[in-house]
Amino acid sequence: MARSNSYNTKQKERILSLLIENSTKHATAGFIAQRLQEQETPVGIATIYRYLDQLAEEGIIRKYTLDSKTGACYQYIGDPHGCSEHFHLKCIKCEKLFHVECDYLSDLGDHILAHHGFRIDHTKTVLYGCCKDCSKTE
Repeated sequence: MARSNSYNTKQKERILSLLIENSTKHATAGFIAQRLQEQETPVGIATIYRYLDQLAEEGIIRKYTLDSKTGACYQYIGDPHGCSEHFHLKCIKCEKLFHVECDYLSDLGDHILAHHGFRIDHTKTVLYGCCKDCSKTE
């Protein structure tokens, strides 16, 4: 028996809502599936991946593929043009993602282009470390 479109729409609404609620983090499909299960609104992993790919194609979320061994992660960006000209910092402890508008980092990108002939794609640039709040607890 096929599921109705309203069921599918509600699933999509919950997935998008979770991405918006966690917009300071990179969410994986597994994270989304787990959260939906905890909220007693389970959604199949294949459905989650299909919808995440659709949202990424529409420019509503950004898909990050870190390496060939780690699954992709996703982040709600809302305005697709608002997240293309700055660097991203990700805390390895709390997993928060910071969008950084910084002249020094912009100058670094300019230097790399001018001296090494390499243009940085800011939509894929993530620097990893420990944020100031997590550093305090060490």
